[in-house]
Amino acid sequence: MRYIRTVNHLEGLNDAQKRAVLATDGPVSVLAGAGSGKTRVLTTRIYHLVREGVPAHQILAVTFTNKAAREMRERVRAMLSAPHEATQNKRQAVSQDGVPFIATFHGLGRELLESYGKVIGIPRFFSVYDRDDSEKAIARALKALDVGAKELSPRAVLGRISRYKGEGMRAQEFYEKYAQSGFSARITAEVWLRYEKTLVAEKALDFDDLIALPVRLLEERADLRELAQNRWRYLHIDEYQDTNELQERLAGLLAEKHKNLFVVGDGDQSIYGWRGAKMENILNFEKKYPGAVTIILEHNYRSTKNLVDAANVVIEKNKNRKEKYSITENAVGEPITIHMARSAEDEARWIALKIRALMRNGVAPEEIAVLFRTNFQSRALEEGLLRAGVPYKLLGTRFFARKEVKDALAWMRLAMDPSREVDKIRAAAAPARGIGRVTLGKLFEGQRSQLRAGELAKVEQFELVVNELSQAALSLVPSEFVKLVIEKSGMRRVLLEEGSAEDRERFENVEELASVAARHDGMPGKEGIAAFLTEAALASDQDEMDLPPTRSGQENEKTGVMLMTVHAAKGLEFNTVFVSGMEEGLFPHQGMGDENNRDEEEERRLFYVAMTRAKERLFLTLARVRKIYGSDYASEPSSFLADIDGSLILYDETDGETIIEA
Repeated sequence: MRYIRTVNHLEGLNDAQKRAVLATDGPVSVLAGAGSGKTRVLTTRIYHLVREGVPAHQILAVTFTNKAAREMRERVRAMLSAPHEATQNKRQAVSQDGVPFIATFHGLGRELLESYGKVIGIPRFFSVYDRDDSEKAIARALKALDVGAKELSPRAVLGRISRYKGEGMRAQEFYEKYAQSGFSARITAEVWLRYEKTLVAEKALDFDDLIALPVRLLEERADLRELAQNRWRYLHIDEYQDTNELQERLAGLLAEKHKNLFVVGDGDQSIYGWRGAKMENILNFEKKYPGAVTIILEHNYRSTKNLVDAANVVIEKNKNRKEKYSITENAVGEPITIHMARSAEDEARWIALKIRALMRNGVAPEEIAVLFRTNFQSRALEEGLLRAGVPYKLLGTRFFARKEVKDALAWMRLAMDPSREVDKIRAAAAPARGIGRVTLGKLFEGQRSQLRAGELAKVEQFELVVNELSQAALSLVPSEFVKLVIEKSGMRRVLLEEGSAEDRERFENVEELASVAARHDGMPGKEGIAAFLTEAALASDQDEMDLPPTRSGQENEKTGVMLMTVHAAKGLEFNTVFVSGMEEGLFPHQGMGDENNRDEEEERRLFYVAMTRAKERLFLTLARVRKIYGSDYASEPSSFLADIDGSLILYDETDGETIIEA
């Protein structure tokens, strides 16, 4: 008999990690410091439950990004497929009884609504408005009320609606409560009512509906609540400090019967208070769930000792936190480098040339990140990287927000539901086929008989293509369906065969859409296409990392330095990290303290997140003078720099030319 070496799934875990994995019953809170192996704990615990006899399909795990969900899913799948102690004579899965459901909160909401939503009138195949779709709908509602963007911006109105939806409020409730509270509140109330009518007409939901509606469903229907509770008896939630009120309520509803709620988080990395996240959800977990087990993961496996010590000193300045001190057995490592440049342009040049030197010494560009506090900083940084010939990816220039990609997605949604007017307007113009808004308006108003012969012929040809795609959607896997959409819509002909060099570049983005859709090829037909369309609508900045660079200093470059905000870097790690703009008023941001902005402790938590993304090297840069809104401002070093022990710092005063010569 051939012996197959098996691996004990607890091997290599420290004592605290083992306790977390083995704490299988009842509520458990794991306070996981940066780099403490929380993902390994989560995946190992899921494997352990299955190994102990829990059917895999009764296990639920929730995280915050599609990227994190995919990675967790792949890890769990690999563990369940590996040999283990009980099966040394053959390779077989621990369980053949389904797989755990691992998704984002929005993915979980979609699953609940697709399963049970028909009782509150939710169609089986609903579409999901992304933020751009929602902003445009809000803009149309504002225009109908004769309110200009300068008076009240669509983004601001959407932000307010989103905030109140996250607290469980409905449009009519908001109208009754706030419509008489002043201009802004009155307009928001009226816009919200119009916006909800648009969503209903389009058979669409927005981001917030994917959480609010499942909560409403489970709270109002005890029978459906019990079905969901029995469906998933073990619930895991990652990044619990980032949950808002509704997400926390959803978790509580699902865990109410069996009490098996396992949450992982770190109050020190709570950086989304501005969008409704409540750090108190993890700080007060034991109060809400009496008898809960609390386990602290303090061992940092990611960063050097210098980096861990510096991060500890910084975050300990905060008062509103649970006591936690990270330790590491990693090497001491390099000191933190601080560089003060003359201007933002000089700062960017210094960073770019330092990166070139690191790359020349063997550091891969994808292992380097340049972080910034606010989006306007990216301009100078991009220019610096371009001039130095450093390849990079800019997160925030979202792949799914590009015109050609949104055009293809509109065609796909229209094929799923040919009655969608918004998508019909977009698809008819992508590519243009002589069907204007006036013609479409007559169709929408039931005036088809008033169309001229030429107009009618164009409309009928367009409808023929849509119907052909609708039929194809019943059987094709998502990636093949995307390819068919590209062909039948005419996008291939216009962008690739007849287009300019720029058009051909856009066609590459459309082609990439098929590669992304292939992730859902395991579900053929409308099920898979609907899942893909939802993923596209809910894509976060981090999901863009798996796609080709948005720009590059070199042609055909497939990898690049990651350029992103600190917020976007949450959950990621890199060999080398540059944090730019370390100036008072910029980081920490000047708006801190205002009730509508971040407070000082959240800003410090944000800096802590930035520091702990680095594994080996951390560079903190600033400019003496920075141009903001066209004017030069003298800068003072960030107060956060003074928090770092001087023994952990190296001040680098070299200029770019010195770096090149080194």
